[in-house]
Amino acid sequence: MATLSSSFSSHPNPNPDPNFISPMLQPYLEQQQHERIQPDPPPQDESESSSYDAVPDSESPNSSTTINHNPTIPNPNPITLLHVSFNQDYGCFASGTDRGFRIFNCDPFREIFRRDFDGNGGGIGAVEMLFRCNILALVGGGDSPQYPLNKVMIWDDHQSRCIGELSFRSEVRGVRLRRDRIVVVLEQKIFVYNFADLKLLHQIETIANPKGLCEVSQVAGSFVLVCPGLQKGQVRVEHYASKRTKFIMAHDSRIACFSLSQDGNLLATASSKGTLVRIYNTQDGSLLQEVRRGADRAEIYSLAFSPTAQWLVVSSDKGTVHVFGLKANSGNVQSERSSSPPGSNSPVTASSSSLSFIKGVLPKYFSSEWSVAQFRLPEGSQYIVAFGHQKDTVVILGLDGSFYRCKFDPAAGGEMTQLEYHNFLKPEDAF
Repeated sequence: MATLSSSFSSHPNPNPDPNFISPMLQPYLEQQQHERIQPDPPPQDESESSSYDAVPDSESPNSSTTINHNPTIPNPNPITLLHVSFNQDYGCFASGTDRGFRIFNCDPFREIFRRDFDGNGGGIGAVEMLFRCNILALVGGGDSPQYPLNKVMIWDDHQSRCIGELSFRSEVRGVRLRRDRIVVVLEQKIFVYNFADLKLLHQIETIANPKGLCEVSQVAGSFVLVCPGLQKGQVRVEHYASKRTKFIMAHDSRIACFSLSQDGNLLATASSKGTLVRIYNTQDGSLLQEVRRGADRAEIYSLAFSPTAQWLVVSSDKGTVHVFGLKANSGNVQSERSSSPPGSNSPVTASSSSLSFIKGVLPKYFSSEWSVAQFRLPEGSQYIVAFGHQKDTVVILGLDGSFYRCKFDPAAGGEMTQLEYHNFLKPEDAF
């Protein structure tokens, strides 16, 4: 087994090639066997470790899987859903269950594959996809976790087994993947690893982060990472290409949720109050726009930009999904404050109150920008949201197993139209 140290680098992004594609996207074990990477000296003050697992399957505990190629066969035991998340381009999503994990295509909706684990464990509490390739990051979860909660397992679905692992002193709260990096989130620390050899490149300390909040950009050559800062309401933005760190005091209350545009230029944040969402320029930390979800306190579950950063979608525990029009777009962050000229055909942006003409006299609530479109969901479940690949559509995933696709009218706004619904825990019953 090739064991690699968790040494630190003063240059978080040492790779000179911005278009570097990790060899993890190729036969990874073969690469390890040919390169014969030698271990670094053991770390002095950190017990975190990483390794490629090159041992035979028979020597690896809980390595067996049941590959179900016919997901329509009913199982008498009900499935408990532990986790759901989109991949980087929102074209697929993954679900972790108490017996394994499943991967689905969003458009058209269908189950791509599932992996159910044999043995005493099986619970997968987090599944992070890497676009549509065969590599996933898995973390155990549930009452009978398949893997320890303090480990990230690198799963190669071509081999149907784990080929590497990252171990930590405390439970893993979240994982984010890029083609060249693995980001692991703990309660108060974040670790950035090189995907090629699992070498630790950077460590970040954060305020208590039980939700595992962290987002990374996905554009090659421009690595932006956003995480909570060390103060309540603060977010930290790491620009690895330019080796700059930016702190933004986004809210007075603690950060509850945030999202990055694909290129990392725009950041949307929400606090524990859940009434306002703010959009920032990550380059200089300036506030570009503020929109209002509602007047009552709410827990924001999910935020997502559209691919062109023209729209923002928000879900909360109020059971309503909101779509907001954005004045800025990530391709032109310097011109975000300019408004469209009269008579232009630009899509409607967030509606302002008709009382905004006496702004400064009435409370701020009356001059807020409101959502363009809404969709109402059954309350009682947690939902995450994203924009679909079809124009003006929103995809909604629920921890109750629900999949919705809705369409909004960018000009007229109002209530969204439901296009389809499925229960992805029971694909055979979809309608």
